[in-house]
Amino acid sequence: MVALLTACVAFQLNASMLSPALVTMGEELNTDQAAIGLSQTWFFTAAAVFSLFLPRLSDIIGRKKVLLGMMVLMGIGSVISAMAPDITWLFVGRIIQGVSGPTVPLCLIMLRSAVKDPKRYGALMGLITAVNGGIAGIDSFVGGYFAEHFGFRSIFWLMVVIAAIAVVLIVFLAGESKPGEGTKMDWLGVFFIVIAVGALLTALNEATKLVGGITTVPLVTSLALALVAVVSFVAFWRVEKVSSHPMVEIVHLRQRSTWAPLLTTTLTMTGIFAVINGIVPAFVQAADPGFGIGATQMSLMILTPYALLGWLFGPFTGRLAPVIGYTMMLRIGLLGSIAALAIIGFLGLNSLGWMIAGTVLLGIMYAGTVNIMLNGLGVVLSPEGNPGFLPGMNAGAFNLGAGLSFLVLPAILVATTPLGGNGSYLTVVIVALAITGAAFAASLLVPKPVDAEVAP
Repeated sequence: MVALLTACVAFQLNASMLSPALVTMGEELNTDQAAIGLSQTWFFTAAAVFSLFLPRLSDIIGRKKVLLGMMVLMGIGSVISAMAPDITWLFVGRIIQGVSGPTVPLCLIMLRSAVKDPKRYGALMGLITAVNGGIAGIDSFVGGYFAEHFGFRSIFWLMVVIAAIAVVLIVFLAGESKPGEGTKMDWLGVFFIVIAVGALLTALNEATKLVGGITTVPLVTSLALALVAVVSFVAFWRVEKVSSHPMVEIVHLRQRSTWAPLLTTTLTMTGIFAVINGIVPAFVQAADPGFGIGATQMSLMILTPYALLGWLFGPFTGRLAPVIGYTMMLRIGLLGSIAALAIIGFLGLNSLGWMIAGTVLLGIMYAGTVNIMLNGLGVVLSPEGNPGFLPGMNAGAFNLGAGLSFLVLPAILVATTPLGGNGSYLTVVIVALAITGAAFAASLLVPKPVDAEVAP
């Protein structure tokens, strides 16, 4: 648990610790917030791509070995980002950091191989997965403090230190497991699915450039990349149908236990992630129409309570999941998240008190409930003969949704700027509400993981 938790903490710093520093990063690198947001998008794009196949590879060559490699590359990416002279090198560093994308699901797979009791596994799962919503708020506070007093580079150097500690602990404390040892890796299938997802995300990124009006180059590029994505996925499907050692069996892709949780995860992340990690922090720090609060203060008021409550409620909801039901807890959390977004949009944009109340509720319902259930479902619904398949695809869905969130919601914010006042921010939250509502509808299709649930 010590080794796995440290690995998850090291990964989480890559995402949440930079949230209060995005404004500072733009100022120090002499670039705009759109470019800084794009560096976040590329991190999550890389994380989505590597999440597709690294858990499956870990089944074959060893989970400890793959987790160790991910931590090492994360540290290298952090060094590059810390020393980046411009936005281009920041992009390079963030993409390398993205190799660590499937850290949380890989840790959950390793945990499940060691803990057989459903209730005990649920509690420990909640503790590990709660890190995914923020490290008890400390990461956001430290990120804001470091950005304000030492610049954004100091945050990346701290990431290097934590990654190094994780490497040492994994080497000495983590156990190895290779349930798929002797199986061949389907690299041709990996190639096509990576091209499909990468092309899709890049197409969406190009499409956001059309916000100011239709222009030829972004339009042609996005359409061409979308076509590449479709062709690559068709090729992937055909390869998996004829492969003697498929990365994913087609029969599994057709099952509700596969596509329903993946759809729910993608929609949930798209609707919520950029709101709490980008839109709200930026609004609170803005002088007009926001509240003009500094990065450290904003972290203490907004991000710290959100993450702290996620951390506290995670083990509790994880323990309840095998008893009440994973899907029931997921739906309760999604309804609560919808209520939280409504508070943020309709009350919080005019009142700092209501903004704090909305993010607190989001911490309990999303970070402490939905996030735990979605990660857990990826593990407990995975086919017995291919345990790394669904957690890997689900990690890809998490990162795909996070990337989409940072593509779609900021683009809407820019496009609706002429509305003036709080109008553009309210529009963004309304869109986020609609997407999260779609996630709730998708959650109704997720089947119960009967084998992972027990009587009260």
